[in-house]
Amino acid sequence: MFTNLYSHLLMSSTFVANDRSYQAPDKPILAICADGWDPEYVDDALERVLMPCLAQALADGGTYTLGRAQVPTFTNPNNVTIVTGVSAAQNGIAGNHYRTADGGEVQVTDPSFLRATTIHAAALEAGIGVLCVTAKDKLRQLLATGGVPAFSAEKAHEQQLPDGTPVIEAMGAENPDIYDWRLSPYTIDMAVTLAPRFDARIVYASLTDFVQHSAAPGEPMADDFYRAVDISIGRALDAGFVLGLAADHGMRPKAAPDGSPNVRFLDDALEAAGVTGAHTLCPITDPYVVHHAALGSLAWVHLDDLSQLGHARSVIAALPGIEGVLDRFAAADAFELPADRIGDLIVLADAGTVIGKSAAAHDLSALHGTLRSHGGLHERSVPLIISHRLREGALLGRDLRNRDLHDLLLNQLA
Repeated sequence: MFTNLYSHLLMSSTFVANDRSYQAPDKPILAICADGWDPEYVDDALERVLMPCLAQALADGGTYTLGRAQVPTFTNPNNVTIVTGVSAAQNGIAGNHYRTADGGEVQVTDPSFLRATTIHAAALEAGIGVLCVTAKDKLRQLLATGGVPAFSAEKAHEQQLPDGTPVIEAMGAENPDIYDWRLSPYTIDMAVTLAPRFDARIVYASLTDFVQHSAAPGEPMADDFYRAVDISIGRALDAGFVLGLAADHGMRPKAAPDGSPNVRFLDDALEAAGVTGAHTLCPITDPYVVHHAALGSLAWVHLDDLSQLGHARSVIAALPGIEGVLDRFAAADAFELPADRIGDLIVLADAGTVIGKSAAAHDLSALHGTLRSHGGLHERSVPLIISHRLREGALLGRDLRNRDLHDLLLNQLA
């Protein structure tokens, strides 16, 4: 009791992260990154009364609107833009995967990639209790930067609280598998359950999009998922949290008429056209191959010989389903990206097409059903939801982004 009171007395009323000021919350807030929640899922779930707790919060004065995600519309860059409140150009995270100067490829999971502080790290420094819980363990290190307590539901069975209590003991239930639709509601419950252990006033929960990769709105798995998530949302609201939700990206079907992935393999096409020394990098690449087999609607192309850039660009632009090929600097300017961490060419596919390296580089047998994926401009529109009333004019004239989630929760409540 004394420790919590003492911490409260030391807590600043405001704090600053990346040149933006935030107010310390009167009530605890729970910011949720709803992985893969295309607006079609939310609209369908509300229309068919699958989410009565969320519907009631909206009826009582909450807000449901749309914003834009960071391009590329992948998990890591959008989680980081949400937790820093700034674009990839400022925070340095442009994809899940990165090509190093020596030509190697690495996962973007280490905090050393960050070029901006997180809102949670700044709040912690100001004496405000914080907690991050992610479904996907790949995000845990990035979220933990600055000493922020961070746990993953995926690895909860391997983790302990500071007092030595196993996380699953505190939860009273074992964690579901990473490819189980129950992992996302478990993640929300985990955030709510563990928050008092850290006197956390600002809590972040990042979900997983296995369901959205596997099932369209209205399919049985999606219905079960949104019913369960709504129950967890209700628990959070009952526990006194102000809840905010923003998706990291939308989701679209990416299959050909025969049900196979509608994919363009860039390295194969470039080699056939006589372009040598081209290396396609798929920034969607992560450990969860069952989700997408590393096939998304945006890719970088690195060239050993920049004199071939014009030829390579023409070859790629002529492929069916390719709707944009930009050079490094045009893409950095158009999409607020760090120019030194993207390719020489940035390739964008249309709504129904994905991009791969070569036919030999992707194991399509790993896919769970018909391919649904993301990464391009057609997955940029995302829901932004706040459970409580915003102050008058809070949204007026704003070009809303998912990175505005913490500003809405901390600065814009009525």
